[in-house]
Amino acid sequence: MTREALAAVNAAKEAGATEILVSDSHGNGENLLIEMFPNDVRVIRSWPRHLSMMAGIDSTFDAAVFIGYHASTHNPIGIRAHTFSSARLTRVALNGQEMTEAAWNAAVAGQCGVPVVMISGDDAAIREVCSQIGTIESAETKKNLGFHSANTLTPEASCELIGQKVKAALQRLHDFKPYRITGPVTLDVSFKSYRPAEVLSYLKIVQRTASHSIRYIGKDMVEISDFMNFLTTYNIALEP
Repeated sequence: MTREALAAVNAAKEAGATEILVSDSHGNGENLLIEMFPNDVRVIRSWPRHLSMMAGIDSTFDAAVFIGYHASTHNPIGIRAHTFSSARLTRVALNGQEMTEAAWNAAVAGQCGVPVVMISGDDAAIREVCSQIGTIESAETKKNLGFHSANTLTPEASCELIGQKVKAALQRLHDFKPYRITGPVTLDVSFKSYRPAEVLSYLKIVQRTASHSIRYIGKDMVEISDFMNFLTTYNIALEP
């Protein structure tokens, strides 16, 4: 993961980028070997954090690049396909459209006026996100054979491809537009267990739409992101 993120960073710098912010967003948010990054790169780590995977983004950024993405939980194919939590969630939708993590994050960036210009991941992930946010540069690092199996490039080949695609994207920034979801935004979430839906429905701002599903309406993607961040992060057992 560190090598692939570094490949994107180095390619962006070669393409003229002068300020780079890396958001470490897998698992516990502390995956990257940050001592390997250049001194002029900033890294966001750990959870929880405002805007979750897109923490730190604002209107001053020219572009967002997504490295190491996967297909969504409702996709029947894709390596480790899930949306936010493979253990807890079976559906995440905005305004009635099922979302991938990439499309969700693109919508957060889009609210800031920032386009997503490149993504790396398996073939299913790339097809899915491009069908939602529009065609962007993509580095297909592996082809899915099953939920846990892949036909993959070697790490060195993946890094080389990622670097090529990042450069290609940044050299034609004017071709990409921010992916925007206009508010108010309706969030629908379905759980594998009935209990989260039941308990969340005690809140007046949450509607229980089915035995395992809830709905929340926010004014924009920032509000929706904060609600989802709470929903996927809060655990009373974590209190001291």
